[in-house]
Amino acid sequence: MTPHPRQTQILELVRRRGFVSIEDLAGRFRVTPQTIRRDINELCRRALLRRYHGGAGLPSSVENLAYTTRQVLCLDEKRRIARALAARIPDRASLFINIGTTTEEVARALMEHDGLRVITNNLNVAYIISANQGFEVIVAGGAVRARDRGIIGAATLDAIRQFKVDYGIVGISAIDADGTLLDFDYREVRVAQAIIENSRCVYMAADHTKFGRSAMVRLGRMAQVDSLFTDRDPPPAMREMLAAAEVRVVVADEAEVAAA
Repeated sequence: MTPHPRQTQILELVRRRGFVSIEDLAGRFRVTPQTIRRDINELCRRALLRRYHGGAGLPSSVENLAYTTRQVLCLDEKRRIARALAARIPDRASLFINIGTTTEEVARALMEHDGLRVITNNLNVAYIISANQGFEVIVAGGAVRARDRGIIGAATLDAIRQFKVDYGIVGISAIDADGTLLDFDYREVRVAQAIIENSRCVYMAADHTKFGRSAMVRLGRMAQVDSLFTDRDPPPAMREMLAAAEVRVVVADEAEVAAA
């Protein structure tokens, strides 16, 4: 669901200031405090803001949302992104697919392909994609994270580094305005870095809620990504950053805009 224009402006204010008060917002938009509270509650429900006494600020940079919440958050958008990305993967290609609810939707969108070879550290992806008997699925070893069935650790890194594949399909928790890729778990980040390093072409799948979001672990830079698949045109400053990094932007169900 697309936020109301007022909610979009509230988000932009919070990203610039770090915190906004209900009183200030009500005066700025000439609406009642109750209307602003409803806006903030909706944005918090979608994990775009965090509620504080008297106002709202940025979501936590140290803890991600629960996996079950992320599964349903922006689900339609994730499915559109997944279809757009899958349409650019040829048959009989080799792929990495990492941890994430968006990459799980990509796995579903790939099911009509032929002859794919997939290496993944995501047991959910392995379960989904192994239903196609024409695929070869390799699961990286390591410790299974119970909350989302992601596989992480030194053994996972060793497994990923054995391969050099055509496409690395990666999700991300946050994209900073300066182009820094961010996530929450340093062990997961190390695996994602290995996937990027060992892929000839890197496709990133990220819905619009990841733009300007905070997370504490640095994964890398947008310049390491070949194409960004998203559901909404990024903000102007971020578009400039993507253009400078020569990243192609593919907005799902809309015209493709080359940032290069």
